[in-house]
Amino acid sequence: GYLELFAEADNRDSDEFDDVVVRMGEQASRLQSIIGDLLLLSRLESEAYSATHETINVPQLLKVLVEEARSLSGFKNHDISLECQDDLFITGNEQELRSAFSNLAFNAVNYTPVGGKVSLSWFSDESGAHFAVSDTGVGIPAQHIGRLTERFYRVDVGRSRHSGGTGLGLAIVKHVLQRHGAHLHIESQAGQGSVFRCDFPVSQIVTGTEKLS
Repeated sequence: GYLELFAEADNRDSDEFDDVVVRMGEQASRLQSIIGDLLLLSRLESEAYSATHETINVPQLLKVLVEEARSLSGFKNHDISLECQDDLFITGNEQELRSAFSNLAFNAVNYTPVGGKVSLSWFSDESGAHFAVSDTGVGIPAQHIGRLTERFYRVDVGRSRHSGGTGLGLAIVKHVLQRHGAHLHIESQAGQGSVFRCDFPVSQIVTGTEKLS
């Protein structure tokens, strides 16, 4: 757009002008992200959820997601790992679940210091299927945990802006999970990292026979 043209022009007057243009570009990009998330959240809240679910190969989805998380980490050099139950599929909306899972994984990358650890896991037990993201990041004080899924809620405004987040990611996660009969469980302590876990009921798990159909 025009901002990129200004930034690349040969007749720029000063470094200060360059900085202003860069900041304008960053703010425009951030606004675009907020609008996109607001539209998605509005759809999740207002659109009826189809009773017809597709079978989702979650292990395959997560293998792509972990590579995207490593790319996002870049020079922060995080140790990003995935433990996955490869035969565990569920029913649902793949696009919505990809959005929810990526929000959790990318949040962990954004809020974990250089060289920290981010672990993704996908597993089942007698209560259902579970996707968990744990990190060695900054952690969250207990008084904030209950409000994290509210729109635009910020634990630390300055830190959140620096991360590039829109303040809507966890609200999106909550609504996606609700549409799948699932719940978000959060454990965290300031300075000791966090665990975000999506708990899906047994009824969402696809059996071997259903996978073949």
